[in-house]
Parts: sequence; C-alpha cells; structure tokens
Amino acid sequence: MSKIVGIDLGTTNSLVAVVDSGIPYVLADADGQRLTPSVVYFPSATGQPMVGRTANRVRALHPTETVYSIKRFMGRRGVDIPTEETRMPYPVVGNGNGPVTVALHGRQWTPEEISAEILKKLKADAEKSLGETISRAVITVPAYFNDAQRNATIRAGELAGLKVERIVNEPTAAALAYGLDRLQEQSRIAVYDLGGGTFDLSILELSQGTFQVLSTNGNTRLGGDDIDRCVTDFLLREIGRADGPQLDPDQPALSVGDLSILARVREAAETAKIQLSTESAADVSLPFLTPGFSFSLRLTRSVLEELALPILERTRAHCLRSLSDARLSAGDLHQVILVGGQTRMPLVRRLVSQWFGCVEFTEQRGDVRLGEEYHQTPGPQLNTGVHPDEAVALGAAIQAEILAGGFRHLLLLDVTPLSLGIETFGGLMYPIIPRNTTIPVKAGELFTTAVDHQKSMLIHVLQGERERARDNWSLGRFEIEFESAPKGVPRVGVQFEIDANGVLHVLARDVKTGHQKIVTMKSAVDVADSEVQRMVEESVEQAFDDLRFRQWTEAKRTASDTLTATRKTMAEYDSELDPEYRTQIIEAMDAVEKVLELENRSTKTGDPAALKAATARLDEVTQALASHAMDQVMEAMLRKKGVLPASVGPA
Repeated sequence: MSKIVGIDLGTTNSLVAVVDSGIPYVLADADGQRLTPSVVYFPSATGQPMVGRTANRVRALHPTETVYSIKRFMGRRGVDIPTEETRMPYPVVGNGNGPVTVALHGRQWTPEEISAEILKKLKADAEKSLGETISRAVITVPAYFNDAQRNATIRAGELAGLKVERIVNEPTAAALAYGLDRLQEQSRIAVYDLGGGTFDLSILELSQGTFQVLSTNGNTRLGGDDIDRCVTDFLLREIGRADGPQLDPDQPALSVGDLSILARVREAAETAKIQLSTESAADVSLPFLTPGFSFSLRLTRSVLEELALPILERTRAHCLRSLSDARLSAGDLHQVILVGGQTRMPLVRRLVSQWFGCVEFTEQRGDVRLGEEYHQTPGPQLNTGVHPDEAVALGAAIQAEILAGGFRHLLLLDVTPLSLGIETFGGLMYPIIPRNTTIPVKAGELFTTAVDHQKSMLIHVLQGERERARDNWSLGRFEIEFESAPKGVPRVGVQFEIDANGVLHVLARDVKTGHQKIVTMKSAVDVADSEVQRMVEESVEQAFDDLRFRQWTEAKRTASDTLTATRKTMAEYDSELDPEYRTQIIEAMDAVEKVLELENRSTKTGDPAALKAATARLDEVTQALASHAMDQVMEAMLRKKGVLPASVGPA
C-alpha cells in the first residue's frame, strides 16, 4: 500500500509531510527547501509551467503571467469577488454565477487547475525524497471553507494525480502537530490560525485521546495578503510624494510597465513586513522603478503595526464568537496556539495575549512538562513552540498516519460551522444538522405534504441561521416523486450526511415505495465571510422578529387548516345545525379571518398571540360540531343501535 502524505496547500506557501517511525516531518525539495511558494509562472500556452521558487523569482519580471494567492479564488463565483480582490497583476476573470478563471495565453485556467500544478510539484518532491510513487494524500483547508471550496480542493488533488483521502481543517491539523495529545485529559485549546489569505479560530477539547472541535469561526478572505496590500498602498503613496510614478492599483487597465512596477513594490512590501517581525526597521530599496526614478525608504515596525492594526482587529470578533459558540470564556482555556506565517508578527502575539489573557512561553520539542506547569499561571499559555509555517502540514501527515492505521490512540472529530436544513411549508427553514455539530454526522427527519394530491416534494437545501428560508443560503434543489394522496398522507424521509471531508450528501426517500434520490451538494453557494458574519449577527439581532415569523407562520397554518375543516363539516351538516349555533361558528370563523387579514404585507407576519387565541376560540365553539360529525360516522356503522338527534347545538 502506498504511503499517504499530508499536504498543506497554502495561500503563500505549500508543504508536504509524512510520518516515519512515528515521527512527522516536512519533506524538502531537491534544493533542501521545505517551503514551496504557491506561485505558478506560465511562460507560454504550451510550455511547462514553472512552480515554486523559480516562479517566485520571475514574478516581478512577468507579472501578468505569474499567478499567486490562487487559493483565495478556489470554489468561488465571479459575482462574489469584490473589486479589491481582483487587484492582481494577472488577469482574474469572473462573470456572474460562473467560476472564477485566470486568462493566460488565450486559455481560461481554473483555480483548481493552477492549484493542481502546485500539488504536482509537491507530489514529485515527495516521490524523489521517499523513493516511491505517491498517489494518496490528506489535504488541509481553512475551517471556514464551504462545500464548493472543499470540493474544488479535492478536484485539484485529482488533477494532480492524487486520491484525496481526507480533507482536514487547518486549525485541527495544527493541534495535532503541536503534540497536544500530551496534555492532561479534558484540556481545552484555542488555535489562532492566521496565514497568507485566511484566518480561523477553533476551540478544541482533548478527552481520552479524542480531539473534538467544539466550535470554529473565521474568514477565508483575511490574512497576510491584506497587510501586504496595505503596505503596498503606503509605499505607492510615498513614491507619489517623492515625484515618482503615480500608480492607482484600483485602476482597471494598467499598462504592462505599471504592472511590473506594482509587482516590484508589492514584493518589497512583503519582504519588509517579514523583516520587521525580527527587526525594528527595514530599508525598502527600489532602484530604477522608471529609467529616471529610484526610491528608498526606511520603514519602521511602528508604522507597519499602525497599518496592520485595523486588519488584525478584525480577527478579534471571530475569536469572541468561537468562544461564545463553545460556551467558554478565555479563562476556561489551557492553551492558545499560534499557526500561520503571519503569527510571527510581534503585534499579532501581543494582541492575542491581550484578548485571551495569555502568558507567553515557548515549548521545546520533546518537552513533556506540559501536563501540570501551565495550570499554575492565571491564564492560558500562548504556545509558539512549533514552526508556524509547518504545523498544518505536520498535522496533515499525522492524520494521514491515522488513516493508514498508525497513532491508534488518537481520534479527530471536526464540526460543521453553519446549520443545514430544508425549506418547509410557509417559507420556514427546518434545521436538520445544527451548526457546530461534530462531523462526520448523519441525521434525518420525516416530512409530509401540505396540499392535497401532491405527486412530488421539492427538497430545497439551505445553509444558515435564520428562521425564514429566504434569509438563508440555497445549496440546491431537487424533487422526489411519489403517489398522489391527500395532504398529510405521504411520508418522505430526508437524511443529511456530512462526510469526514465536510461534504454534504442529501437523501430523500418515499417511505411507502422505497423510491429514493441521493444528491451530493457539489455547487454550494460561495458567500463572503463578511456575509457569514452578518448572518450569525443577524440571527441574534433578529431573533425576536424571526421567532415571531415562525410563530405566525405555524399559527397561520393551524388556523387555515381549522377554517378548512370547519367549512367542510358545516357544509356537510348544515341542515342539522341549530341557527343560533351556526351564527356562533360563523362569528368565530370571521374573528380568525380578521386576524389573518392583518398580516403585514412586507414582513408577512401578524399577531401570533391574537391568531392563536382566535383559533382556540373557534376550536372551542366547534367542539360540539366535531362531536356530532363523529357521532354521525359511528351512527353509519351502528345505525340500528341509535337514534339521531334532530339538531345539534352548544353543549
């Protein structure tokens, strides 16, 4: 059986790792480098793409043909790409609901195809290092990657000739890499993962060798790239003040020369940012930006931190939400571990320590003192003991070893970040799998029809936290057919299954005939993380309005059913009703209809309490009618044993 490798397909750098004799380690390429820049240069339409460091070296020389940060476009639609994200030297194309592509040499490349080139290099490096063919891999993704993004990652692996055995969330993989299985039982850990293009905060609990993710929150479009962009904009302003070229990165049609200048400035910004993680100042030198202009500047750490602070502050809200979802406070944590290259930045470490009340320490590899000592401190420890760029790949390798039968004492349990359900009658969402449910998971419910003689049921799959179906995100629709029958008779079982990769499979089965359909939701809508954040916030802010809508909708359905049943029964036994009693029933029905007429046209809600009261009054008034109808049914069966009353009225 071929070895399973672990791969961190990163926004800035990618790595491949394995476990040998119980020890995980990152594999190096032929030059001894363990980090492969996630950069691909396309020299021509037919030429072999260059990947990694060689591509990174020509990025400034060939900006329109060198692709980087492609992970940000994985599994996304053109309509969801904000303008600032298309500020790339290479041509990013996105139209409506179609996938994002990169136009190079007359061909449209998908992000999966470009990512596959990176994976091919990692695969080749692993094969050369291990001396065997590699065909299986565990690949990591940000915890907040949705279904479309996860499927795009799997597709990229397949294009590279890899069978993707498992998709693992990056913070969860990092927890494995940090050796947290050596902590005492019932330990709780927060993983703060800030990479080049994504951010995640996950809360995990270790119990008897089982890693269980309690909650996760994050932003798949927030990371070091955004800081690079801010520093680039700052340098461009300074260049303009120094009578250099006046460049606007948001200008839609920059010349090749301007794009080359922009690429050089961006490269200088990234280099200075990295240098300022260990030094207090960095010299930015850009000779001959134009034939007659050179630029130099001494950039200080304080200026960098002033530029980066607003971006880093955006991660705090995700930390607070993840703690809230896990029903924990910062003081309940034992450790906060830092993952991702951007966490080298001193400002990041200060902010995280402040937010979580941490005491910083550095774990030495092989140090087993973690069981007791950190509990003597007032807050959680800030754990920076593993290479922040390598932690995720090492965790992926550990997960690969678990799948291969090693590390039997460990079990990894992840969660789904948003609720999943279907639309029901009246425009409500019925959750089948609540958010933060441990995966893999399988859950289902029985549903029936609300209209007579339906021959099919529409299964509209939704993702989100709101009561109204329209306020959530649609993942797809399909129909299940069955025999025509009165409403309430058909029974359709709907089952949701989220596999270990976080991919949703939906089954709908007609209970009577066994006819079923199974649909894999491969085209899950891609929504900006700001929208995810908005939904979670609105689910709290609009909780009372949403609850009122649900109460009104359910009360309206009950009232409508009661009115229909009352009218049908009255029509059947009208000649036997006492006139006074008939008037009481009509007045009670009119009262229900008047409350229904007060429904607000814009919000589609009325007064649930008033409607419930009116319906309850109608139920009370029609009790005698219902009893009479039942007696008539029994009388038809036992006609010779009873005498029918002349009329029916109130008891």
